[in-house]
Amino acid sequence: MGQVLVRNLDDAVIENLKFKAEMKGRSLEQELRELLTAAAPLTAEEKIALIRKIRIESPKLKDFDVSAAIRAGRDDEFLE
Repeated sequence: MGQVLVRNLDDAVIENLKFKAEMKGRSLEQELRELLTAAAPLTAEEKIALIRKIRIESPKLKDFDVSAAIRAGRDDEFLE
């Protein structure tokens, strides 16, 4: 698992997070882990932006017949 070091946090922020963790019976580290885990999933808009970014960065397929590839893949299922 990875680790992250966050610098220059305001002391009041740290104290508030410590208080929240204490109220839940958790360590500050566990509270931060829970907060980051909850904030990490991508929203629908972020997923769409990621797909668009990947499409822009992907090379164009000039002589590729998508329909033929789909048919071939579908036909291969029946050969097994």
